[in-house]
Amino acid sequence: MSSSLVTRAVFATLVLALSLRAFAIDITVLPNEELQRRYQALTHEFRCMQCQNNTIADSPVGLASDLRRDVAELLTAGKSDDEIRAYMVQRYGNVILFTPPLVASTAWVWMFPVLAVFAGAIVGVVIVRRRSRMVGTDDSIIEPEEASR
Repeated sequence: MSSSLVTRAVFATLVLALSLRAFAIDITVLPNEELQRRYQALTHEFRCMQCQNNTIADSPVGLASDLRRDVAELLTAGKSDDEIRAYMVQRYGNVILFTPPLVASTAWVWMFPVLAVFAGAIVGVVIVRRRSRMVGTDDSIIEPEEASR
């Protein structure tokens, strides 16, 4: 394969990957600036149920588009932000929220990072202690050429 062909393939892949983000552009315009501001804030709070790690504002999939449309319709119907959040949670569960509330069913989401840090610290301490004991009991002879490395 020639380098020109590889360069073209890489360029085409890059262009294709970047062009997919163009489909995520939200062109929704609401009647006034306050509703538009609330719409932008709310669409960045909800998780795309298909993409999981994107907000509905950033996701190019059809489901996210439908959810953005639902948010816009609820806003123009006069619903408050809390009512819209409650509607989405009722429909999809707490998983739709990027920052779920601290309740019994979501406690693991909040506790896991803390537990992971503690577990990592314990593993680190155990490894350091074992290695320091190994160095203290090591009676192997080091050859001069190995010591100079």
